[in-house]
Amino acid sequence: MPDRIYLDHAATTPLRPEARAAMEDAFALWANPSSPHAEGRKAKAALEDARERVKRALDWEGEVIFTSGASEALAIALGRARADRRAASAAEHDAVFRAARDAAILPADGGRIDSAALAAALAGQGPCVVAIQQLNPETGTLMLPGDGLAAQVRAGGGLLLADCAQSAGKIALPDCDMAVVSAHKLGGPVGVGALLVRDFALLEPVGGHERGYRAGTENLPAIAGFAAALERAGDWRTDAAERLAFAETLAPARIAPGADHAPHILALAHPAMSAQALLIRLDAMGFAVSAGSACSSGTLKKSRVLDAFGVADDVAARTIRVSLGWNTTADELERFAAAWTSLT
Repeated sequence: MPDRIYLDHAATTPLRPEARAAMEDAFALWANPSSPHAEGRKAKAALEDARERVKRALDWEGEVIFTSGASEALAIALGRARADRRAASAAEHDAVFRAARDAAILPADGGRIDSAALAAALAGQGPCVVAIQQLNPETGTLMLPGDGLAAQVRAGGGLLLADCAQSAGKIALPDCDMAVVSAHKLGGPVGVGALLVRDFALLEPVGGHERGYRAGTENLPAIAGFAAALERAGDWRTDAAERLAFAETLAPARIAPGADHAPHILALAHPAMSAQALLIRLDAMGFAVSAGSACSSGTLKKSRVLDAFGVADDVAARTIRVSLGWNTTADELERFAAAWTSLT
């Protein structure tokens, strides 16, 4: 499909050449890293090297548990944390609520966590795990812009779990006790991620691999690709100034205007055209973007996240998401901005 421009990197982003090369090398290390023989020890050494590289790239001083992706990392954190209760912002990924169906819901109007609701959740009996995403995947809103929420959670005896699937490698990790990272959001392969945990003592072990905190043989080629991609994650072809300029150009259409935003995910509301019509028009013009609303059974339904953020129904119905990646170019951004302006 010549001349098409992919701007749906928040869904998944192309594999970086460095990640592909690292995976090809790691396929030669076919032994199980837990095996005691020479082949197993060689695979184990490569696994631990990748673990240390991930920690360095993320500036993380705690532990790293490799997983099959962000959903499994969330399930481990929410299912096995040594805490009695769970709480989560209303804007969290569905995987959070699948893992913690009884979680107390924290209002997030405008992308800001309600401090009083958080205090109430922390005030119950026993420690509480609080799940708050660092960066919302639909609007680009920074939901952990500073250390204030972490301080409040810790003062209340709780643990802060940060979903960093959309932010890791792009902005510094927040102050937290556990963090979730996904490789395919930053140029690594699909099917691998990590749970970062400040201390293994925060989790109940299950035996098996990953120091006994995750069952299943590690996917060494994918982990090697993950580490290689993460080391290059901040090195985007489109530099920060160009991304910021692009976001500024489209600022009048951006929703949640009062919130702090990252420059690589934008939720744009058209003044008249529906999200469904926008997707069709833009796709025909050669742009791959996604909707801020999910289409189910032929009926366009309002996004749960946009609803939690207090976005009006008519605005949500006209909202799409544009997300940039490591191979997005300045020319592509200019072409999209022109296309958006032309839509009537």
